[in-house]
Amino acid sequence: MTVKNVLVVGGGITGTVAAIALAQQGVKVTMLEISPQWHGVGHGITVQGNLLKVFRAIGAYDEIAAKGHTFNNMRLFNADGSPIAEIPIAHTGGDDLPSTMGALRSDLQDVLVNKFKSLGIEIHLGTTMEAYENKGDSIDVTYNDGSVHNFDLVIAADGIKSPTRKMLGSKHDKKQSGLGIWRVVTKRSPEMDCSGMAYGGDEYKAGYTPISEDLCYCFVLTDPVRPDNGLTNAQEMKRLLASYHGDFDFIRENIQEDDYMNFTPIEWLFIDDEPWHDGRLIAIGDAVHACPPLIAQGAAQCSEDAYVLAQYVTKDGDMEKLLTDYTEARKARLKIVVDASLQLVDWEIHPDTPGADPGALMASSLKALADNPAF
Repeated sequence: MTVKNVLVVGGGITGTVAAIALAQQGVKVTMLEISPQWHGVGHGITVQGNLLKVFRAIGAYDEIAAKGHTFNNMRLFNADGSPIAEIPIAHTGGDDLPSTMGALRSDLQDVLVNKFKSLGIEIHLGTTMEAYENKGDSIDVTYNDGSVHNFDLVIAADGIKSPTRKMLGSKHDKKQSGLGIWRVVTKRSPEMDCSGMAYGGDEYKAGYTPISEDLCYCFVLTDPVRPDNGLTNAQEMKRLLASYHGDFDFIRENIQEDDYMNFTPIEWLFIDDEPWHDGRLIAIGDAVHACPPLIAQGAAQCSEDAYVLAQYVTKDGDMEKLLTDYTEARKARLKIVVDASLQLVDWEIHPDTPGADPGALMASSLKALADNPAF
């Protein structure tokens, strides 16, 4: 194999999938994670079929599917609760997998961490990469404790705030989309058995995804600044949902102060005109592309990055060519997601745009991914 000893920087879904996929092919993997504790984020996630395909490829699908809620359609509503349409979601992971699954991020990470540990992968918590030096067919990495270690390859999966991106000399940085998102995990009714999205209320959009037999995560797209109105998070979520009815009445009435909820501005990034690698160091996932979550492809594309890269770098061949070919293939696929996501952001902010059809664009972009699988 081209690589036998790999360092992965970052212990989120992207880094964990990369580490597992490499270890399963006999590569010795070491991981650095900046957090002193390794745990998943608590809010919900919409998992598209192409991420389920990655989970199946690394042997994690059955456990993950048992924790989440799968479905194949999406419902669109007016803010008053009246239906607009129910549309099928493309099977981006293939016809033999569900189109979509709702789950808790922490549940996904728990399954991945258990698989990670079963493979004997070495992890250093509270540890970062401070510098690197290419050595031709290997790379030296300096940890934050001053120690220096040699690897065949370094994979940086250190997120949208990536320090590695700056080390690579990229001129790109994260950008504001103009939207913010509130999320809450709370109760759902039995009828809320697939994703639903509502348009035309006081905020840009509200939506939900079922994540278990009795829970969903609900989101509201808003302005990117949390107002200083003296409300608790639960009170603010209820205020934001006040103009949305139907299923959202049930959600609003059941939100409790101790439900998990958070607010973040939506940021994005796409490095399409620079290399993602320098010698034996390559950045992947949100470090080089972070999409607004308008078609729920963020985690899917990051995990595809990780799994596909593991296949490339364990082939025989020239490393520079392997990494270049990999990056160009990924950029072409990601352009579908980024272009659609940014168009949807614009339509959310300017809903009266002539010809705007969010449902059709979501469907067509997911179909394009399904018709041209990553692996």
